[in-house]
Amino acid sequence: MIDTHCHVDFKEYNKNRNEVMGRAKDKLNAIMNSGASLGGNRRTLNLQKEYPGFLYSTLGFHPSKASKADQSIIKQALDEINDNIDLAVGIGETGLDFHEITDTNAQKRQINLFQTFIKLSEEYELPLIIHARGAEKKAFEMVKKASSIDNVVFHCYGGDAETAERIVLEGYHISLSTIVCFSEHHQNLAERIPLTNILTETDSPYLSPFKGIRNEPAFVEEAVKVIAEKKSISMGEVDKKTEKNAKKIFKI
Repeated sequence: MIDTHCHVDFKEYNKNRNEVMGRAKDKLNAIMNSGASLGGNRRTLNLQKEYPGFLYSTLGFHPSKASKADQSIIKQALDEINDNIDLAVGIGETGLDFHEITDTNAQKRQINLFQTFIKLSEEYELPLIIHARGAEKKAFEMVKKASSIDNVVFHCYGGDAETAERIVLEGYHISLSTIVCFSEHHQNLAERIPLTNILTETDSPYLSPFKGIRNEPAFVEEAVKVIAEKKSISMGEVDKKTEKNAKKIFKI
């Protein structure tokens, strides 16, 4: 199995990161750690050096942070992404979050930075990892215009089924997180989305499948179990296909 989106660089893991990574290595073949800020990108690259061949970096800037970050910080983040692009397997996370951010000017800042990241994905021919919340249709329309991007991943997708179908028809992928373990909406999506277009993730430390326990990459197994149950197929089949999807997209 592969956790295609997590944040083990976050401070929540500072006290026992080695143990978390040990459990991940026992269960999984790889994880993608997603940089969500200037500091997050730096920490992610450092972790990649510490866990070579297992932890892979995607470098981005979270849309919620884009709404309020100083432009000099955003520029520095973009410069460092360009400088370290050979170490990345993807661009993101990036995108639009209109659920948390309702101010029009702040949303425009998100749109402008998302467009910059779309161009980076095109230029470097790397997968684009999209965070879209309350703006799934807008994010889809923006990336659809960039026809030269081969691999697009809507991470932790929670939009409507109709938009999901459009995403699939475009040949993009939808990543289902461990939220599928307790969300009926996400379980319905798991039933409807073809396995050929599904990736698995935890988005840890968030969205734990276990009440009162912090999420971690090893728990992606729980998402695989639920997807298998909802599709009435074996866990092994889901494991095999989603891992194959991830390896093809991220070229690992």
